[in-house]
This record gives sequence, structure tokens and C-alpha cells, in this order.
Amino acid sequence: MMDAAGVSQICLAAWRRPGKTIFSNEDVAAYTRAYPTRIFGLATVDLLDPVGAVKELEHYVVREGFKGLRVVPWLWNRAPTDAHYWPLYVKCIELDVPFCTQVGHTGPLCPSEPGRPIPYIDTIALTFPQLKIVCGHIGHPWTAEMVAVAWKHENVYIDTSAYLPKYYPPELVTFANTMGRKRVLFGTNFPQLAWKACVESVQRDLVDGKGQGQGQGQGQLRQKVVEDFMGGNAKRVFKLEDPESASLPRASL
Repeated sequence: MMDAAGVSQICLAAWRRPGKTIFSNEDVAAYTRAYPTRIFGLATVDLLDPVGAVKELEHYVVREGFKGLRVVPWLWNRAPTDAHYWPLYVKCIELDVPFCTQVGHTGPLCPSEPGRPIPYIDTIALTFPQLKIVCGHIGHPWTAEMVAVAWKHENVYIDTSAYLPKYYPPELVTFANTMGRKRVLFGTNFPQLAWKACVESVQRDLVDGKGQGQGQGQGQLRQKVVEDFMGGNAKRVFKLEDPESASLPRASL
């Protein structure tokens, strides 16, 4: 499926919510061991067990080569400023891996407040300026807030997971074309969105601009921005090793 979509590398995230593991770190490790230059792990932890969470994160980064931590705040109904996160932020800084999270509203019927970029992401970035923070799902309906926070803090990034490229908000495309060229990362939220559909939409709706006639296009990415957006930024932020095939230039979240 990756080859068919022209995707050379992916970050595959484990998934945990209170009281239940949906897709474990060990499940992810089975894929990263099999394809160590193409599939990279993002760990999850039990947020309510801070000591155990720090130990688990360290194990999967140090022993299994995972590239970051991912916690979805609305699953826990705890904003990223909650004290349960703080030991994990310190450990991410020590390990030099990003903290990946979700910003914006929730699809499920859960409170959206934990996904606000301001004050939560802004506060974390001020308190832990060395922490690399990757904010997934664009931040709608607070995209302008998310862009402002990424502009303000050099270690804050936006990934586009969960949004088909033809629906990217115009302020995000403008940011990617200008001050945010090194701050916006292509993502899909697979399997919610298929890799191939997202890659093709980038080419059709953001590069060629053919989708604009349908009233859906939100502006074009400059050609010099595309390489960074479609993998260069992700390779740098997550410190990804070179893929087995240099002919497949895209990395996805």
C-alpha cells in the first residue's frame, strides 16, 4: 500500500485510552523491526501512571528505536498542561524525541477544549522551550491560533493528519508557503484517510491547482515548499534514517 501510494516512510502510532490499549507499542514494534528504514514507531503510554509511562517511553525509544511519543488529550480529558504530562516532556527532551499530540475539535462526542492551541500548546512551549511539539489535525476551528503558536515557537510544528489536502484551511497553506515552510508536515491519519488519496490530492489540489475550479482548493503550495512538506520536515524532526528506495520521496504520519 505504501509503494502503491509513492510513500517511502511512515510514522506508525500506538493508541491507548484510559483503561484500554487499542494498538500497543509492542504491536507497532513488530512493524518497525520488520521494516526498520521504512516504518517508525511513535509510542503511547498510560497517562495516569506517570512513573510507568516514563519507563515505557524510554524503553521503546532506547531499545526499539521509536521516534517520539503520541498522546491524544481528549481521550484522557486532560489538556496538555496537566501535571501528568510533565515528566513525559522532560523525558522527551532527554531522549531528543518529539511530543506528538492532537489539536482542534473532536470527532467523537467528547470535550474539544483540550485541543485548543492557545493557551495549552503555547503554555507548554513557553515552559519547555527545548521540547519539540508536533500538533496533528491542523487545529480546526482554531487553525489561526495554531499557526500563530507555530510561528511564535521554533520547536512547534503542525501536521496535516485527518484532513484531505483539498480541504486544508487557506491560512495553513499561506503559512507553509512563507514562515512555516519548515514547520508544516504532511500527514494522513491512516487508515482514516488512505495514503494514495492524500498524495494524489496534494498533487491535484495543492500543486497543480486543478481542484480550485470545484470551489474546494485552498491555494497552491509553492514548488520549492513541496519537498519539505512531503517528507523533508518529517525526516528532520523525527530524525528518520534514509529509506531503502530513494525514488519514493514522501514521508507520512
